[in-house]
Amino acid sequence: MKPENIKVACSNCNLRELCMPVGLGPGELQRIDDLVATRRKVRRREMLFRDGEPFTSLYAIRTGVFKTRVASEDGRDQVTGFQMAGEIIGLDGIVNDQHTCDAVALEDSEVCVMPFHRIEELSREVTALQRHVHQIMSREIVREHGVMLLLGSMRAEERLAAFLLNLVQRLHARGFSRSELVLRMTREEIGSYLGLKLETVSRTLSKFAADGIVEVEQRNVRIVGPEALRRIVNSPGG
Repeated sequence: MKPENIKVACSNCNLRELCMPVGLGPGELQRIDDLVATRRKVRRREMLFRDGEPFTSLYAIRTGVFKTRVASEDGRDQVTGFQMAGEIIGLDGIVNDQHTCDAVALEDSEVCVMPFHRIEELSREVTALQRHVHQIMSREIVREHGVMLLLGSMRAEERLAAFLLNLVQRLHARGFSRSELVLRMTREEIGSYLGLKLETVSRTLSKFAADGIVEVEQRNVRIVGPEALRRIVNSPGG
């Protein structure tokens, strides 16, 4: 890839505030730009990395949506997360220098490849970057804790309501609608992530539609009653 194409990766990227530190000076921004070794296109259903592969880089998602998955004991795939533009993927590999899950594109996507040894080198000199990497890792820990609570204590309606609210909130932070979203993942993948059967996801979504909380047309979802979804999530005795 030509250097001038790499140049726009960070300093002129409209997702910069989501995946890179804010408040950097021009010189520091230039150095952050230099972190991006290349951009990589990943076609729908292709893997960005596989479970067991050596860990070399973190990836900032420029466009598209990914899912991470692990194989469960019975051989089925367990979805562990969905990642979208502006988010960093690949943190699972830091601990043992190898990836512990598969990352699969749910649509044609593009990522910025950031070699981890260069992140470590630069983090020692640009403290804002070091702090930012720690924040990203902390956010991932908080997210996993939230998922554990979700799976451990919530009823099906609460799980799906929390999932939809989280998804639309993340999309809104990227400049998308506060109420409309396109589900890039299948209902089966949502069920795998939430610990629900496919039929339960479909039935619960239909109930939300019947109650006038959402409108559903295939993968297009419009949240008509966000407050109703919040009440479901926060309902006592759930």
